[in-house]
Amino acid sequence: MMRRPLAPPALSGPRFNEFIQSQKVRVIDENGENLGVMYTREAMEQAREVGLDLVEVSPNADPPVAKFLDVGKFKYEAQKKANLARKSQKTQEIKEIKMRPNIDDHDYDTKMKKVVEFIEEGDKVKVTMRFRGRELSHGQLGMAVLQRVAEQTAEIAKVEAHPRMEGRQMLMVLAPK
Repeated sequence: MMRRPLAPPALSGPRFNEFIQSQKVRVIDENGENLGVMYTREAMEQAREVGLDLVEVSPNADPPVAKFLDVGKFKYEAQKKANLARKSQKTQEIKEIKMRPNIDDHDYDTKMKKVVEFIEEGDKVKVTMRFRGRELSHGQLGMAVLQRVAEQTAEIAKVEAHPRMEGRQMLMVLAPK
């Protein structure tokens, strides 16, 4: 039985040392000094003399740019930077506020405070007007309430989806400006 040689593991991150495929690279030393364009082998030897690796930092340049760096430290810092970017990213959620066409003023004010709070946090708000029984035949009452919501939030939000009927509900979506 003949064994096939194992393929080298897939390289994650930037290419370094023997994995750099181009013959010539533009070299930057550990202090940020540009050493110019030189052969990859020669650059690797110089990096080893300093006790560092030759890391390809800009593979799409012509010729590719390589730096004298510690590969482990470089990958660790890149991972930390990616984690920080992911952590500081805000995902926009859709919050829902449910109302009825014959809503009382105090209840309306309470719901509006939540709508304003959600919009100021950067979230979209889906305002749902629910109709029950004979209320369904008075759609204009629900439309009036939703128009009032849109007018009161006009300064901080824009109407992304205008009021429309879906079964026994009327929906409107507000997004932060």
